[in-house]
Amino acid sequence: MDIDFSKSSDGLIPAIIQDSVTGKVLMLGYMNQESYKITLETDKVTFFSRSRQCLWTKGETSGNILTVKSITPDCDNDTLLIKAIPSGPVCHTGDDTCFHEENHPTEFTAPEFIAYLEGVIIDRRDYPIEGSYTNHLFTKGINKIAQKVGEEAVELIIEAMDNNKKLFLGEAADLLYHYLVLLVHKGYTLDEVIEVLKNRHSR
Repeated sequence: MDIDFSKSSDGLIPAIIQDSVTGKVLMLGYMNQESYKITLETDKVTFFSRSRQCLWTKGETSGNILTVKSITPDCDNDTLLIKAIPSGPVCHTGDDTCFHEENHPTEFTAPEFIAYLEGVIIDRRDYPIEGSYTNHLFTKGINKIAQKVGEEAVELIIEAMDNNKKLFLGEAADLLYHYLVLLVHKGYTLDEVIEVLKNRHSR
């Protein structure tokens, strides 16, 4: 993308940050060429602070980073729309967004929540949090993760033989979660799996 940083005297362009799952606008920041380059290289939103006159990666102190899913310039190539997955509240006040709107997973549709959960798992892989069960799995490696997927699959099969809805759905949720962890550990995405299903469906 050929972004035009020359239209403003300070070399900054606005970057609108939107939740890639919910569509909620999270915040507005500014980027120069260097922060834009870092954002592309790391997939973590990095701005240029106009007040402090320095680069800053969103979440570098709070841990509430923004993982980039896509970057789209406007028609004049001097404004960016960045779709990202937030790992926590975005506003410095503690609000979900800088516009005082709620952006909570409980409001997601089923497909939106799966995409959100996948993003959280990716975030845990890239930015480990002490005490996180997901990070415990990543630390143990592929053998442990694959073993957990197998165990959860067996437990789901066992519950399928009974008529306890609560237990069955609980095991189904466990299997789905561990399956997503396995995909992320392997470096694959759910979108890639869905593409395979789409191709099979079209035959």
